[in-house]
Amino acid sequence: MMSDPMMDTPSPHPDLNRNRLPTLFEVLSRQTLAPVDLFSFYIYMRDQQRSVDYLDFWLDVSQHMSLCRHYVRELRRSVLIETPELEKHGSKRSSYILDHIGDMNDPSGPSTNLNSDEKIKDQHLSAYLRSDNGNGAGNGNGNGNGNNHSPQSSLGSQSNFQGSGDRPSNGTDRERPPRPSFMTNGSPGRTDSNSPAHTVARADIRASAEKILYTFLLPGSEREIILPQGILTDITTSIEEEGRDDPEVFDAAKDYTFQAMERDAFPGFLRAKALGNLVPPSSFLRLCLGLLGLFGAFWAGFACILLDKPKHIRCWLILPFTIGVYALSSQQYSIDPVLALAGLSEYTFMNWSRIREPYIRKLMNKRAMMVLFFTVLIGVCLIVLFIFVPGHRL
Repeated sequence: MMSDPMMDTPSPHPDLNRNRLPTLFEVLSRQTLAPVDLFSFYIYMRDQQRSVDYLDFWLDVSQHMSLCRHYVRELRRSVLIETPELEKHGSKRSSYILDHIGDMNDPSGPSTNLNSDEKIKDQHLSAYLRSDNGNGAGNGNGNGNGNNHSPQSSLGSQSNFQGSGDRPSNGTDRERPPRPSFMTNGSPGRTDSNSPAHTVARADIRASAEKILYTFLLPGSEREIILPQGILTDITTSIEEEGRDDPEVFDAAKDYTFQAMERDAFPGFLRAKALGNLVPPSSFLRLCLGLLGLFGAFWAGFACILLDKPKHIRCWLILPFTIGVYALSSQQYSIDPVLALAGLSEYTFMNWSRIREPYIRKLMNKRAMMVLFFTVLIGVCLIVLFIFVPGHRL
């Protein structure tokens, strides 16, 4: 059996020599490691930014692109295996168009980030799917232009082939777990980790496009996202009236969503994960602990001074002052320096993961040392002041 060269293309590998902060394109392309990987970005969008619907829309559109590529890969492979060489050269639809689509890797970025070759391949892919729409192709399971689909059938059909992103229909963002595909990398023998493991029918592509439309785009939909009215109108017209389901239908919305996440969410994500290792609930807990510790330290310190306690008793003030200053410093800079030096970053409350991105690890170590230095400096000043100030018994 003839092997498909595209199935041997490995998944993107993280760049361990990157000496800078990653870009959103690299995060969405799964080219980064914790704590700035796609899993952490999903958690941040869900728990802190509260706009995970935009990321889910992006991921579903990328899944739709992967589905289309998988469909065309299977179709090309069937042509290579089943079509005689002479007939192959004479068939413009089954051979020429397929051959000129090229190797289809999965760039998880906006169309503006693609090079000219990738843009041409995507245009060929969409052009082929438009020409194939309504011709009954699809591994023998074509359904014409698919206009007989309803929103309910689209949602049901998508769950059969989408490897990630199954979500409860009536849960909140906090209840919705991260997509399973974030937890593991794609296997080396797959072009992308979201490719379905079974044969893709033409109806699956139609159902995928309809699911995206009815879930994210139509007014009043389950997880409606805000997009310019012109983009929504173009997508709705293309899918419902023209019967299109090729990836180019969503290009404008995908680019707009990418730019919105890059402008509004990604800078905060880098501040939270590249410069700190705490989530907001942990920072708030440290704020409370720090205020309580300093209140107890100052109360005990003034009591020792006013009661003229000896210095060896006042030395116990080291404990509350250290706890209070350390907790407040951690809250102020959103970093626990001891845990940062141990290589740990918090992704949800009291759940920690290893810092695996080399540049982030170096950056975190420098920041942790700075926070520790100021913590020790302030703590020593307060302790010395309250230990050596002369007592005066009232």
